[in-house]
Amino acid sequence: MSTTPTADDNGITRYGVAGGTGQGGSHMPFARAVAADGWLHVSGQVPMENGEVVEGGIVTQSHKAIQQVLAILKEAGYGPEHVVRCGVWLDDARDFASFNKVFKEYFGENPPARACVQSSLVVDAKVEVDCIAYKRPHAAPANAG
Repeated sequence: MSTTPTADDNGITRYGVAGGTGQGGSHMPFARAVAADGWLHVSGQVPMENGEVVEGGIVTQSHKAIQQVLAILKEAGYGPEHVVRCGVWLDDARDFASFNKVFKEYFGENPPARACVQSSLVVDAKVEVDCIAYKRPHAAPANAG
């Protein structure tokens, strides 16, 4: 059973600290996302399910990685319209055009700023995606009386 994270004394909320798992089910020593002052930083997501990289090419893996980012955004009360920047790591630069087609399906209406680089990934995946989102914090209600 998961509990809704709450902000610490500095107003920082960490999502997924207790339940983050990596390849082979190992515990990951970082939060899936951290929120502060309206900003949400989502950790890099590779296309994993049940601790294993999903099989398939760049299109299948891109969908999975982006869907994981979106699930974390939703958990924190954000949506794709709040994403201001994405970072993308591709194992093979030849996958750039295919990745862009998938990315546009999710962010076409509200394209964020983005960096995309070719890099060997820590796990045997073709892509990793992270993001930074922003949503204006709600004003505190005025004190009555």
